[in-house]
Amino acid sequence: MRIPKVLEERARKLEEYYNEKYKPLAPLVKQCFLNTIETTVKELQDGSYFVITGDIAAMWLRDSAAQVRPYVRYASQDEDLQRILEGVIAKQAELVCIDPYANAFNESANGLGHQDDTELNDHVWERKYEVDSLCAPLYLSYNYWKTTGIDEIFTDSYKQMIGKILTVFETEQDHSQSDYFFRRYDCVKSDTLPGKGKGRPVNVTGMTWSGFRPSDDCCRFGYLVPSNLMAATALGYAAEICSSSYKDEELADRCKALKEEIEDGIRDYAIVKHPKYGDIYAYETDGYGNYNLMDDANSPSLLALPYLGCCDRDSELYKNTRNFVLSEDNPYYFSGKAAAGMGSPHTPAGYVWHIGIVMQALTSDDPVEIRDCLSMIADSHAGCNFMHESFDPDDPTKFTREWFAWANSLFGELLDKLMEEEFFY
Repeated sequence: MRIPKVLEERARKLEEYYNEKYKPLAPLVKQCFLNTIETTVKELQDGSYFVITGDIAAMWLRDSAAQVRPYVRYASQDEDLQRILEGVIAKQAELVCIDPYANAFNESANGLGHQDDTELNDHVWERKYEVDSLCAPLYLSYNYWKTTGIDEIFTDSYKQMIGKILTVFETEQDHSQSDYFFRRYDCVKSDTLPGKGKGRPVNVTGMTWSGFRPSDDCCRFGYLVPSNLMAATALGYAAEICSSSYKDEELADRCKALKEEIEDGIRDYAIVKHPKYGDIYAYETDGYGNYNLMDDANSPSLLALPYLGCCDRDSELYKNTRNFVLSEDNPYYFSGKAAAGMGSPHTPAGYVWHIGIVMQALTSDDPVEIRDCLSMIADSHAGCNFMHESFDPDDPTKFTREWFAWANSLFGELLDKLMEEEFFY
C-alpha cells in the first residue's frame, strides 16, 4: 500500500533528528513510526481499511485504534491519510455492530480464529469481552474529528455503534442479567472465565463489568478500574458527538448518565488506602470489598491514565498510584541488568514490556526519568530495531513477538512527541 507522503516526510525528519540528537535510537525511529502503515493496513473492496495486529492476521479493536493513533495529528495535511483513517473508523463501527462482545475480527466472514464455547460468528476471531475494546473506536474517531474538523465519519452505522456500546455497558452494570458467557477448553487458566463461563460474582456498583483485560487475560475481579475510567472518558466523547453531529440529546443524555454512574462507582468502590502509598486506584475490584492491587503493561493501565485523558498526571491520586505501580510492590514490576518496568501475567514471569517502558516515558514530566526509559529501550531491542511484546530484562535477546505493531507505533509516538517538544535542545 502506498504510504501517505506526510508520514514519509515525518519519518524522514524523525530519523534526521535522532541521528543528530540521540543516535542509539536513530536506527529504530523511522521503521517503528511507519511499521503500522507499511505492514498492517489493507484497503478492502468496500473502501474500509483492515488493520492486523502484526504477527496475528486479525484486527483487534483496541490495537488497531492504538496503532494508527500517532498518524491522526497529520491527517489534516494529507487526503490519502484521511481516507485511510476514515476507512479504519468505518471498519471499527461495522465490526462493533456485528458483535459488540468480540475483541478481534477476521477480514471477512471466513470462520477463522478461536472456536470457543460462546456465541460464535464467522466474522469473529476471538470473543473475549473487554470494556476497552468498545472504548477504542470512540477514542480514535473523537480524536480524528477534533483534529481535522471532519464529521462525515459520523454515519448511521457509527450511531448504531454508539447504541450498541451503551446497551452493552448498561447491561454489564449488572452482569447477573447478562447473556454473555465464554469458555475455552484445554487452555491456561487465564484464557477462560470461571463460573461456567460467567466469571466470579460481582456486586452492582455503577461500574461496568469486563470479562477480560487488555492483555486478553481474564479478570480476577470483574470491575477493571482502568477500563472503567477509560469508559467514562469515552462516554463523554460519545455524548459530545451525539449532541453536535446527530443533534440527538436523548442519546447524549444517556451517555452522560452512564458516565456519571461509572464515575460514582469508581469513587465509591475502586479507591484503596494503601499503608505505604496512601489512596491509590485498585486494578480490579468485585464491589464486595475485594481488590487486586497490581498493574499490567497493557493499556488501558493505571500507569496510562493521563495518556488516555482520564486524569491529570499531577493529581495526588494518580501520583500515589504511579508510585505503587512503578515499584516492586506491584507484583508485575520487574527489573534486571538491562531494564526495569512493568510486565504482565500474560507473558513469562519476570519479563518486561516495551509498551510499559514507553508509557512510563509518555506519562512523565521528569527529563531524567524519560532519558532512563530511552536508554532502557536502546539497550533492549536485541538488535532488531523494533519493539517487542516482552523481554527478559537480564537478557533482551529472549523476547516474545518479533512483530508487534502496537508497541512500534507507541514508541514512534513517544519519539515524535519528544522531537515536537524539542526535548533534546
